[in-house]
Amino acid sequence: MKTTIVSSAKRSLALFSAPVLIIAALVFQNTAWSEAEPAVAIPAPLQDESPTGAHLETAVFAGGCFWGVQGVFQHVKGVTSAISGYTGGKARTANYETVSMGMTGHAESVQVIFDPAKVTYGQLLQVYFSVAHNPTELNRQGPDYGTQYRSTVFPLSDSQAKVAKAYISQLNASHRFSAPLVTTVEEHAQFYPAEKYHQNFLNDNPNYPYIVINDLPKVEQLKQRFPALWSKEPVLVKS
Repeated sequence: MKTTIVSSAKRSLALFSAPVLIIAALVFQNTAWSEAEPAVAIPAPLQDESPTGAHLETAVFAGGCFWGVQGVFQHVKGVTSAISGYTGGKARTANYETVSMGMTGHAESVQVIFDPAKVTYGQLLQVYFSVAHNPTELNRQGPDYGTQYRSTVFPLSDSQAKVAKAYISQLNASHRFSAPLVTTVEEHAQFYPAEKYHQNFLNDNPNYPYIVINDLPKVEQLKQRFPALWSKEPVLVKS
């Protein structure tokens, strides 16, 4: 598995051997930057999509490193696919080495395909804002900095855009977060799948310090806060 990790904390951890990584994980647990983003209890959206009879729908979310966001959505009932990738920039720059420079317009993102009869777009947004990331952090998540780690919803329809914007306003009015949401809604953006070695990264590397510290807690928070949506077996990207 290729581990040419470029960005900040992920790059530094990738340089060590397995025994050193275990020690590093224990050390980083006591550092400020290594604390997992806490989940926030938030109300369900007052506005959601109306049933259309469609068997599958696609959504795209960006909320920091795609490893954790993918790992969370892979455990949501009704999700049939969650693929890590890049959204917001051009096709020619949709690769990890370039996106990690933070100048492409891309955000690390996850394309989620779901059955709207089992989980609604609004419910996915609730998971996204509550568990998958911290929507009050501008151009960063945890130890990662840059516009490629921004909090962004990429709606693929007018109805998704309407629901997302209404929910952001609802959450800001609820004052459940310690600061206003900085999440942007960017329409008409193209999603590009990330490299193979990024897919299923959380599932395939559960002992990787970055995953242990930053992302596994998110999956556990999904299980605890959304038991009705929790799926024990993740929906993995096939080779």
